[in-house]
Amino acid sequence: MKIQNLFPGGYAANCYLVTEGNTAVLIDCTAPTGVIAEALEKTGTRLEAILLTHGHFDHILTLDAVKAATNAPVYLGGGDSDLPSDGQKNAFSVFFGYEKAYPEADKLTNDGDLLTLGDLSFRVMHTPGHTKGSALYLSGDTAFTGDTIFSAGFGRYDLYGGDPLALEHSLQRIATLPHNIVIYPGHGEPARLGTALDAIKGFI
Repeated sequence: MKIQNLFPGGYAANCYLVTEGNTAVLIDCTAPTGVIAEALEKTGTRLEAILLTHGHFDHILTLDAVKAATNAPVYLGGGDSDLPSDGQKNAFSVFFGYEKAYPEADKLTNDGDLLTLGDLSFRVMHTPGHTKGSALYLSGDTAFTGDTIFSAGFGRYDLYGGDPLALEHSLQRIATLPHNIVIYPGHGEPARLGTALDAIKGFI
């Protein structure tokens, strides 16, 4: 499994292209369509799915264009089903003062789901707290964690659907995973899970 971050930096979320064999999966959708298309061509892969860690606008910036270009199905935690299409709930209007809607997910996930997507597979771990439907995608010794846990912190819980107690419970559950796995967060750099947990000991 190979991982490329197509859109790092700034307020925008990371956009990971995960490839194996002829299969590609996008974790969050923020990179321009042209950048994604070029990466798919270079890797000789086909985009099988777009996996959203949650429904905030900064993780779905280019979802409408990418979905139109690739027709890849979009997966999202069930608790966030109403976020993409609602500019207040997805926080776009909170930051910019007007509404912005994005395409709804094609498939809503449940905790523990196993997603088999071509040559790739991911186990879904729902981690409410940052949003109601926040989720991790686990594959081997890798976890894509969205804004639930970063390399040295965790996501805010003061936006729609945020819940500090739920986030605390989710982080405690994440702490039961092997500490040597590598997390790829929604913002910032990858890290060993154990290192990330050490940075938030005061919260959990």
